[in-house]
Amino acid sequence: MRVVLLAFVALIAPLPALAQNCPQPLGEARRLVLVTADNFNVSEASAQLFERATPAEPWRAVSLAEPALIGKTGMAWSYFFRAFAGKSEPIKVEGDKRVPAGFYRIGKSFGTLPPNRAGYLHVTDGLTCVDDASSPAYNTIAARAKIGRQVHGENMWRVPEYKRGLLVDYPTHAKARAGSCIFIHVRLPGKTGTGGCVAFPQARVEALQDFAEPGAVLAVLPRQALGRFKGCLPELAN
Repeated sequence: MRVVLLAFVALIAPLPALAQNCPQPLGEARRLVLVTADNFNVSEASAQLFERATPAEPWRAVSLAEPALIGKTGMAWSYFFRAFAGKSEPIKVEGDKRVPAGFYRIGKSFGTLPPNRAGYLHVTDGLTCVDDASSPAYNTIAARAKIGRQVHGENMWRVPEYKRGLLVDYPTHAKARAGSCIFIHVRLPGKTGTGGCVAFPQARVEALQDFAEPGAVLAVLPRQALGRFKGCLPELAN
């Protein structure tokens, strides 16, 4: 009888966030970098870190909110999260200088500075991120010698903001020109926007490298869309 009762209690217990149709990879995340902006057209945003022991537990803030810099023209929904877009809300396309709204796994640390941890991608001469949607290498990082000079890409070793950074596991769609080369990187003094990435002061980027090492998810959203993911995201103070 006790076994039956326990089974019944399990059936009526609140479902964990993972079972509430939360978009992946958010649903399974245990560490979260939440970046929010007042609307789709601003380049200044706010970022806060959260943790939870399991997807069934509520999020717990582990940092205060702090400034973040996003795309020069704001943000737009990623092609893969366009189903969440409201009427007239923009969809990300290559070259629009908007950070893609959605949820993404944070990948390995990188930078032009010498490695500061295991698994670090050291950006050296020739390393290029391909932003040419006509290339089979679109949205990948490769040596310029391998992809050829005719393929358009960002010469990463020449970008001062890439002293320290984190790769973002950004899914794209070449036919839709859905964007490429999305990173967390260093914010330089005087900069008023990025090409479509998220930027912080160098010390903060290095702290985020530590935070994301066990695995973390980056969420980028306008505040007006937070309610569309009720039960999946932490509550934010107004």
